[in-house]
Amino acid sequence: MVGRSNVGKSSLINALVRRPLARTSAAPGKTRLANFYRVQRGSSPPLYLVDLPGYGYARGGDASAQEFNKLVDAYFSRAIGIRDSGLGTRDSGRESRIPNPESRVPIGVLLLVDSRHPGLESDLETWSWLESQPCPRGVVGTKVDKLTRAERTRHTREMESLFQMPVPLVSAMDGEGLDGLWKLIVKLPSQTAA
Repeated sequence: MVGRSNVGKSSLINALVRRPLARTSAAPGKTRLANFYRVQRGSSPPLYLVDLPGYGYARGGDASAQEFNKLVDAYFSRAIGIRDSGLGTRDSGRESRIPNPESRVPIGVLLLVDSRHPGLESDLETWSWLESQPCPRGVVGTKVDKLTRAERTRHTREMESLFQMPVPLVSAMDGEGLDGLWKLIVKLPSQTAA
């Protein structure tokens, strides 16, 4: 999952697994590393959710922003060709080892955008970059619980126009849209990137 700092990536992972797995904070920039979580829903096969640091804000200024760019570039250059290596996890669910690039696993990328602020330049730039990556991708609008009914309709139309695809809306706070998001997460890696 990629998205701006404080868009709710870690909170959404916690909501999806229904327990506090990823560290969260009201202050932006809490996630500083790529965090791998091996999760399983019901009898479905296990999969990895990857929580990447957010862009748009970096504690430590330009140096931290450059580190973020290096981390994301390194992650995507490796992840595109990763296969399942039977990685073990610690009790917390966090990955204890880096995946072995010798074994391929299909990946998909979700860009999380704050549904209250559709069309932010940094989100559009990130989407443009993601379109250049050879993996399936989707967009999800977060924090829908903070929108009025009229705003939901208007912002959904705007996001779908900007990203040229359906943009499901979710809320980590009240669970709205999580079942649909699970279906997208499971389906996404099997799609062919356009």
